[in-house]
Amino acid sequence: METKAAPVIPNYGAESARKPTHTLTPEQIAFYHEHGYLAIDAIMPPEEISVVKAIYDRLFTPEAGSDSDLYDLNGARETGKKISIPQILNPAKYAPELLETQMVANVKAIMKQLHGPEAKMMGDHAINKPPHNAAATPWHQDEAYWNPAKEYSSLSIWIPLQPATKQNGCMHFVPGSHRIEIVPHRPIGDNPLTPGLEVEPGAFDFSSAVACELPAGGATIHHGRTLHYTPPNNSDDYRRAYIAMGSAYEKDLATPRRFVWQERQRAAKAQYPAAKHGEKKA
Repeated sequence: METKAAPVIPNYGAESARKPTHTLTPEQIAFYHEHGYLAIDAIMPPEEISVVKAIYDRLFTPEAGSDSDLYDLNGARETGKKISIPQILNPAKYAPELLETQMVANVKAIMKQLHGPEAKMMGDHAINKPPHNAAATPWHQDEAYWNPAKEYSSLSIWIPLQPATKQNGCMHFVPGSHRIEIVPHRPIGDNPLTPGLEVEPGAFDFSSAVACELPAGGATIHHGRTLHYTPPNNSDDYRRAYIAMGSAYEKDLATPRRFVWQERQRAAKAQYPAAKHGEKKA
């Protein structure tokens, strides 16, 4: 009988053994800092897309052993209930070869270009939206999930492993929203057992949002405060997205904030400890 490989502790911050092949131009760097996001057509060599896609698809099989880090973005996991939006936290625990790819070497170089030489990859995430799935990933800011007593210099790089379109759930951003404070959020559907967050209805006007369609192996890059969203997957295929998270620093705020949505989730988790909670992305 085949045995599952034991998970490893990924060294996300290690320098890559590969030299970067895809980096940003000065114009792209300026666009990111002005608008809080950036879309690029390629972040890896074309021949590597199928390699990463094969690793990714294997992670979502029972044989991968990643069940302990498999969550449902749209709610707490329940025995016998199908997962609506499968997501794996820290997939490199189960596929450390991801960190040896040219994709990740380029990701790490781009993080330093945008947030300075101290920027490091801090983790990764995989979301596998099934075909004809009516669930969107609602509008949110990544920082709404983090410690409200800290200030961050952070970014995420979102990489589709097939074309990302409006039909299957490409990223949408509100330009310039990285300059605002964290807007009021709540657990998705106002259910505190749900791991995902959404902007409180009526708390923000999203009329200036832009959609970023991409080819397979492209990427969007966004600041930790930038408002973003992905629509439902109405296509015939899975919408595979690999996300790398990076940070240059986190430091204590002089005046700590209070994120009441996090307090609600912690209280619900304490009341219902059997419910499996996770984290989010897009």
